[in-house]
Amino acid sequence: MPNGEIQKLIITEETAKIRPYAVAAVLRNIKFTKDRYDSFIELQEKLHQNICRKRALVAIGTHDLDTLSGPFTYTAKRPSDIKFKPLNKTKEYTACELMNIYKTDNHLKHYLHIIENKPLYPVIYDSNGVVLSMPPIINGNHTKITVNTRNVFIECTGTDFTKAKIVLDIIVTMFSEYCENQFTVEAAEVVFPNGKSSTFPELAYRKEMVRADLINKKVGIRETPENIAKLLTRMYLKSEVIGDGNQIEIEIPPTRADVIHACDIVEDAAIAYGYNNIQMALPKTYTIANQFPLNKLTELLRYDMAAAGFTEALTFALCSQEDIADKLGLDISATNAVHISNPKTAEFQVARTTLLPGLLKTIAANRKMPLPLKLFEISDIVIKDSSRDVGARNYRHLCAVYYNKNPGFEIIHGLLDRIMQLLDVPPGEKKRGYVIKASEGPAFFPGRCAEVFARGQSIGKLGVLHPDVITKFELNMPCSTLEINIEPFL
Repeated sequence: MPNGEIQKLIITEETAKIRPYAVAAVLRNIKFTKDRYDSFIELQEKLHQNICRKRALVAIGTHDLDTLSGPFTYTAKRPSDIKFKPLNKTKEYTACELMNIYKTDNHLKHYLHIIENKPLYPVIYDSNGVVLSMPPIINGNHTKITVNTRNVFIECTGTDFTKAKIVLDIIVTMFSEYCENQFTVEAAEVVFPNGKSSTFPELAYRKEMVRADLINKKVGIRETPENIAKLLTRMYLKSEVIGDGNQIEIEIPPTRADVIHACDIVEDAAIAYGYNNIQMALPKTYTIANQFPLNKLTELLRYDMAAAGFTEALTFALCSQEDIADKLGLDISATNAVHISNPKTAEFQVARTTLLPGLLKTIAANRKMPLPLKLFEISDIVIKDSSRDVGARNYRHLCAVYYNKNPGFEIIHGLLDRIMQLLDVPPGEKKRGYVIKASEGPAFFPGRCAEVFARGQSIGKLGVLHPDVITKFELNMPCSTLEINIEPFL
């Protein structure tokens, strides 16, 4: 302000439940050109998208200070009580009307949800009751900045105080360059609901200490502490060697909010040194990788399944509840399936508990192909398991399907014998070998279903599918199938 007082932004307690924090600053005697102005608007947009998390954490408002008179009040009111002329509109609207108008606005509709269902909307007034903005949606038209604006009032409101301060720091440090008095910014006083007041921007510098040998060790270079200090200074981190000649004191400016920890400083040293200039070296530890046994077994089986004339399919690990329950004649609670909390589509509601639906859907999509269709898949299924730390566990299943004018049960049975032969499991022996026993299952034709037992435990089923199951998957030919768990054979 010309008379020496600084601008004031008073926060009322009504804002506490919706957007409790606000900070402000002033850029005096700024000279905009078309390019600078565009860049100013673009910077706000970029900040809104990244650090402000699409305006959810912070929203920025920039205003022509000469059209306003302070002090300013940041409060929250009922939407029907807020009425103003929004940016680039010619008449006044209430906040309710604006919400409806902006529902069809491609740019602003993404931000409406932030305050839409709240009883009070945040709003900023000047001392004459002129609306500066209704964060995080829109500014008022009255305070619109143009290329001719000389004094800019910047306010950042948000739900995250630290992020709001960082955003304000970034804007004022970048654009104070265009002020008449270069690199100066006029502070503004913010009065909090509890009566305390602070001035912003904080523009806090801080010092960090990092040992030169730590930087050398982490990056894998051999530089003197003096050289490392030079590298860091090139990265806008003013550094000097102090103490025993190995300590580097680094000053972190407000423009580098990304430097949070010593490892960020080490990374900057590596960037300044040049990643391509770091000498490649073999690590001191000598380790030999090995394939995960279950994956090795899977790979071996895939080749032999293909050699047996079956074509591999890869299907989604997520499917609809119908696929694993209703279509196979089961109840969803009996499947022990893991449910997705907010599925985007009906096709991805649960994690699969069997590979069969995926293969049947693949056949349905390829009905035009010449018969017979012989498909297989070896992949993980997911079952709830309260004894595991994540509440679920995977099992590696092998599933094969034969689809032709005749059921072809003997082909699937022959495939099982071939798999067991490859796994070196002899037929007929109870302890070491495998046997199949007559069984029933809701998905199978009565009397055409068998359970497979290997090494004394049940590993799966094979049989001819029930006509109801076949029609529910939009197929019209008989189909036999085998599904076993291959983990016991490791």
